Amino acid sequence: MAGEVFLSYLIKRYQNYINTMKKILSFMSERWRCEGGYRELLILSFPLILSTGAWTIQQFVDRMFLSWYSAEAIAASLPAGLLNGTITSIFIGTASLVSTFVAQYYGAKRFENIGKIVWQGLYLSIIGAIIMLLLVPFADIFFTIAGHPQQIAHYETVYFRILCIGAFPAIASSSLAGFFSGRGHTIPVMWMSFLQTGINIILDYCMIFGRWGFPEMGIKGAAIATVIATFIVFLIYLFLFTKSDFNNLYGTRKNNSPDLFLLRRLMHFGLPNGIQWAIDMAGFSLFLLFVGRLGVIPLAATNIAFNINTLAFMPMIGIGMGVSILVGQNLGKNDSFTAGRSVYSGFHITFLYMATIALLYVLLPDIFIKPFAPRIYPGDFSEVHRIAVVLLRFIAFYSLFDTMNIIYASALRGAGDTRYIVKAVIIVSLFILIIPSYLAVFIFKKDVYVAWIIATMYVIILGFTFLFRFLKGKWKKIRVIETPVIE
Repeated sequence: MAGEVFLSYLIKRYQNYINTMKKILSFMSERWRCEGGYRELLILSFPLILSTGAWTIQQFVDRMFLSWYSAEAIAASLPAGLLNGTITSIFIGTASLVSTFVAQYYGAKRFENIGKIVWQGLYLSIIGAIIMLLLVPFADIFFTIAGHPQQIAHYETVYFRILCIGAFPAIASSSLAGFFSGRGHTIPVMWMSFLQTGINIILDYCMIFGRWGFPEMGIKGAAIATVIATFIVFLIYLFLFTKSDFNNLYGTRKNNSPDLFLLRRLMHFGLPNGIQWAIDMAGFSLFLLFVGRLGVIPLAATNIAFNINTLAFMPMIGIGMGVSILVGQNLGKNDSFTAGRSVYSGFHITFLYMATIALLYVLLPDIFIKPFAPRIYPGDFSEVHRIAVVLLRFIAFYSLFDTMNIIYASALRGAGDTRYIVKAVIIVSLFILIIPSYLAVFIFKKDVYVAWIIATMYVIILGFTFLFRFLKGKWKKIRVIETPVIE
């Protein structure tokens, strides 16, 4: 009798399992085919995933070459790069919102304004480049104040100055890329990223180590290689943008005059986006500066861990960009339901992806860390390796929550809800990341692991902040191409 009951229980549980699996498969099948579903998002995002993946490889190889060159070079590269990126991102983030304008104009079939808004992004790029040039004479002050060792501070200054000089093509390319991605034509963006990565890696190898007739320039060579590659890609973008067929349909040549109305709208929605990017990067820049006070080894391990994390983080950015485009295009059509469905599709995909990557970080950390091992004095790398293994476990945990950060922030950005994003980032960065990190390192003299606990809490809290904003639904009423709904 007991056996029959147990058998009946097993059969019932099996049937329940089968029914549950059928429901899941049915849901996934429907979500794959529908508008705003997995298929549409992946077709749009896949070139962007490859594009961000190419950028990831570029950064990874750049840091790997520098780690081979010297411990000082790798220790200096990320703080200087992040500081430059923090300032530049104000302008890149503002110019990149061209893609949201293009997406909403495209969805609303108001093609005549597409060429105009891209040109306003290019004019903004010129302004940003001038401001970056003004920072060059004061570069050494930033790293002297940080209190880094003299040799590292010197490398940081050199790296920072060269990147500032070459800021224009980076800013301008973000605007031109928005012309293609905002219309859902993401393949050109992918090919431009491939080209930039290829050029940068080749020049990195030649200029850092002095190969193929180039002088050995170390970290200086890495910066020059980045600027040259970015400038070449900018020229190609400009050539494609001004082709006759685009000019006829979108006015990419004839609508090139400054338009104060559109420029103000770009600044209204784009500047908060740029400030958000800057504050987000500033938070982690300050975090690295604080960690730098703990010594070269904790800083080098942190640099390596952050660069490894880029392997997972940047493809998520590609999905996030796809979500932002679909939200913008569907809101341009006044279809908020499909816009929302594309957001949830993006979250499902990114969470599954990040869960897989997180598992690899925990189980197989060496495959990510060992490429950074220097060829000279490899024994000195053992302590860096030990710390980096632990830091990857932090990343594995917070990356699951970072999916909310990327996807839901991208959804809000696609609608134009950039003012809320910047407010959230300011508050969370200041009170969860910057102040606690400073207190932990400078006041309470805690180690690198306490600092990373703080960074983990920052990512988690920020992710939930964007999720709650999305669920409130205010984004459904916001448009960058018409009078916005402002709180």
